[in-house]
Amino acid sequence: MKRLTLLRHAKSDWDDPVARDFDRPLNARGKKAARLIGQFARDRKMMFDHLVASPAVRVRETLDTFFDGYGTTLEPQWDRRIYLAAAPTLFDVIRELPEKVENALIAGHNPGLEELVLDLVPPEGGCPLREDVEAKFPTASLLVMDLAIDRWADAKEGVASLVSFTRPRDLDPALGPESR
Repeated sequence: MKRLTLLRHAKSDWDDPVARDFDRPLNARGKKAARLIGQFARDRKMMFDHLVASPAVRVRETLDTFFDGYGTTLEPQWDRRIYLAAAPTLFDVIRELPEKVENALIAGHNPGLEELVLDLVPPEGGCPLREDVEAKFPTASLLVMDLAIDRWADAKEGVASLVSFTRPRDLDPALGPESR
């Protein structure tokens, strides 16, 4: 059994006049959400032994702020393929994870992360958490899955079960969409 945690980058600042989407930073609300999700992960004693992340500025800032709340840092393996990747590319990233890794964390973007979850977790069984993801995988959300595999190379559609799906608004209603 392998555990995979996904962290979507926090809310970025669309008002910042950057030339490239890749360079867009977080806004204040995004930083608050990322720190809160990090504190949640710390309080739940979540453990990660490997981190692969998109090198986009908003993901880098999300991780910095997440780890501020988490209380410790994990050195990322930056992987440009994750930037705006679709599910097939994310499957490649997962299949290349070192076999000694038991609890991997991937930090990236939508719609790829959402597509990945919907591919990994079978629709049969009426999992309410899967339905929540299908409705929306909001910024700064943290999702945990257990994969019924012994080797990352065996990752494929339908092998995961959802353990938890936590959105910033679940922890602070002021971070919900109706509080903009």
